[in-house]
Amino acid sequence: MSDPSSSAGGCCRCCCSFILTSGLTALFMWLSLRGSKPSCSIEDFYVPSLNATDNSTTTRSNHTLYFDLRLKNEMKDKGVGYDDLNLTFFYVQNGSLGIANYTVPSFYQGHDKKARRKELVQTYGVPWEAAYRAVSNGSTVTFRVGLTTRVRYKILFWYTKRHGLKVGANVDVNNSGKKVNKKGIRLKSGAPESVRCPGLVVISIALYFLVLLL
Repeated sequence: MSDPSSSAGGCCRCCCSFILTSGLTALFMWLSLRGSKPSCSIEDFYVPSLNATDNSTTTRSNHTLYFDLRLKNEMKDKGVGYDDLNLTFFYVQNGSLGIANYTVPSFYQGHDKKARRKELVQTYGVPWEAAYRAVSNGSTVTFRVGLTTRVRYKILFWYTKRHGLKVGANVDVNNSGKKVNKKGIRLKSGAPESVRCPGLVVISIALYFLVLLL
């Protein structure tokens, strides 16, 4: 005659094993669906009006700025769908003054791919005389580039929900009208992103130790 307590114990173990397996499966699915935000950087930045080596009227009156934006999807198994990328430019030598806006149309970027967007933007409200005097005297002037958009990650044939992306960086310009740093300037978020421990992970770990104790 079978022992009822033994049968109950076996049933309990089976149930716990099922729950543990389900939890770990959900955990692995969560890890595979999680995406990392694309890398954004300013590779080139040129302000013709601040080029002190060219005193022609045409150059001094050219109040545009040129930028080369680089976007890289560093994930090898997921694509990235970008909404419109909204770029805002500031002159931050004394305070912060908005001087230009530009929108890069939405697009899709494949696995481990790079994209470049090179554009000329008309500026407004820049104190050009003061800026030109500063660079002519050997100083630099500072601009800031801000980027906001939303991204979705493509996994096989479907997309995840949208995730906000807001980054920016200062760009120092010298008397050549070009950015001082020859390397690309990484656009970063204003504050470090907090690392959260998902409830799914905690539950899965708890279930694992529960089964070990049974």
